[in-house]
Amino acid sequence: MHTRRTHRRTRAGATLLAAVALLIPGCSSGTTTHTTNTANSVAKEPAALTPLPGSTPAALTRYYAQKPVWRDCGTPGFQCATLEAPRDYAEPSKGDVRLAVTRKKATGPGKRLGSLLVNPGGPGGSATAYVQAYAGIGYPEAVRARYDMVAVDPRGVARSEPVECLDGPRMDAYTRTDITPDDAKETDALVAAYRTFAEGCGADAPELLRHVSTVEAARDMDIVRAALGDRKLNYVGASYGTFLGATYAGLFPHRTGRLVLDGAMDPSLPARRLNLEQTEGFGTAFTAFAEDCVRQSDCPLGGAGTSPERAGENLKAFFGRLDARPLPTGDADGRTLTESLATIGVIAAMYDEGAWQRLREALTAAMKENDGAGLLFLSDSYYERDAEGAYTNLMFANAAVNCLDLPPAFDSPDEVRRALPDFRKASPVFGEGLAWASLNCAYWPVKATGEAQRIEAKGAAPLVVVGTTRDPATPYRWAEGLAGQLATARLLTYDGDGHTAYGRGSACIDTAINTYLLHGTPPADGKRCS
Repeated sequence: MHTRRTHRRTRAGATLLAAVALLIPGCSSGTTTHTTNTANSVAKEPAALTPLPGSTPAALTRYYAQKPVWRDCGTPGFQCATLEAPRDYAEPSKGDVRLAVTRKKATGPGKRLGSLLVNPGGPGGSATAYVQAYAGIGYPEAVRARYDMVAVDPRGVARSEPVECLDGPRMDAYTRTDITPDDAKETDALVAAYRTFAEGCGADAPELLRHVSTVEAARDMDIVRAALGDRKLNYVGASYGTFLGATYAGLFPHRTGRLVLDGAMDPSLPARRLNLEQTEGFGTAFTAFAEDCVRQSDCPLGGAGTSPERAGENLKAFFGRLDARPLPTGDADGRTLTESLATIGVIAAMYDEGAWQRLREALTAAMKENDGAGLLFLSDSYYERDAEGAYTNLMFANAAVNCLDLPPAFDSPDEVRRALPDFRKASPVFGEGLAWASLNCAYWPVKATGEAQRIEAKGAAPLVVVGTTRDPATPYRWAEGLAGQLATARLLTYDGDGHTAYGRGSACIDTAINTYLLHGTPPADGKRCS
C-alpha cells in the first residue's frame, strides 16, 4: 500500500492524488534490524541513520556544480529543467539518472526566502505534476510570495526516468485479481499476478530498479538544493514525502532548513508492522465514515442506530457478493466491478471526508441498483487510469521503491495465512485484502537494500511533524514515533479525519505551518488543532 498527499481541491473523490495500493506492497520506510518480521515479536531497537560527511566527495563534484537551464514547460508561470545524479552513489562513473525539476518563482512582495521543495507522497506520486496543478496556486499567497515553489520527480517516478511494468490491458487484469483468495487455485492466481507484475518491472529497467531507494532520492534532493543555489533545504513533504524529507534530514542535518513533515511515517518499523498498523488506520477511518453514513438518509449500509460494526458487516457481505458475481459498470472496455476494484474504490474515499458523500452515492448505486460505475470511477482515479485505459507509472514506482526500501512483509502465502487473524482484528472490513496485498514484494526481482532505522537528525534546525488523529494511511502513532526520534522535532496534531492536515481547512494548522515557513518559528511541541 502506499501513502500519498491528498487534497480536496486537487481532484474529485479522495482527490485521489494519493491513496493506497492493494496489489502493491505496503508503505515502507527505511531498513529493518528487527530479529523477526512478525507483528507481535520482540524486536531490537533499529540503528539510527548515519549522517553523510559534510564535505562533497570529489566524485560528486560535477553533479553539485550543475546549473539548471530553465525553459518554458507549458504551464503558465512555471519553468522546467533537467539535472543529473549518479545512478549509483557508490560508483558514480557507472552512469547517470536524469531528474525532472520544475519551479514557479517567488511572486513578491517581500524578501525571497529561497526555494521550497514540495513532495506529495507515494512513493510514486509526481511532485512536478502536483506543484504545477496545485502548489503553484493553492499554497498560501504569502508563502508563494517569498519562496520559489519547486518540485523534483524522484528517480523512477513520472518524468524522472519512470519505471514501467505493465501496459494498460495487463494492468487492468492485474487490478482485477482476487485479493481475498478462498482456495489454492485463487492463491496461485494471486501469486502469478505478483510475479507477472514484478517480471514486467524487472524487464523494463533492470539497472535503475536497483537504485530507486528513498536514501538515493534524498541524496538527489541535496544535488537539487545545490543547483538551486540554496544553502539549506526548505521542504514540505506529505505522506511518504515525510519519510523522504526525514531521510534527507538524517543524511544532511546541517543542510536542513525549515521542514514540514505532514502525515508522517515512522521509519523505525519493519514492513509487516507498517502494513498492520496502516490496516488499523483504515479500520479507524471506516468507523468514522460509517458513523457519519448511518446518520444520512441515503446510507446504503444501514439506517439510524446501525453500529459501525454492523455497517462493516453489510459492506463485507456486499464484497462477498461481488466476489461471486461482479456488477456491470457501462465501461467502454467491458470491465465489470469486481471485489478487488470495489474495495479499492471504498478505501480511496477514506483519504478525505470530502469524498464520503460520493462514496455513499457509489455504494447506493452498486448495492441497490446493480450499477458499479461509481465505485469503478473511484478505483480508476486511485490507480490513475485514464478514460483511454492508460495508467501513469504511480503504481510501478510505488512497488519499485517500497520493495527496495524494506525486506518483504511476508515471504510466502503460508505466512500471510498465519497473520490473517491480526489483520482481520485490525480491520474486519479491509484486513484480509490488505494482508494479502503485503505479499507482493516476496516476488520482486531485486533484493531489498534498505532496513528499518531510526532517524535522529541531530544538529538540524527545528522540524515540524504533523499527525492527524484519524488518518487512514499514516496512523497518528507514526507521527508520534517520528517526532520521538527526530532530535529537534515539534509535533503538531490535527484532531480530525482524512489524510494529512496542511491546507485541508484547519486555520489553526495552516497558521502554525505558515508562521514556521515564513518566520522560522515552529509551533510549541504538542500543539493540537481541530
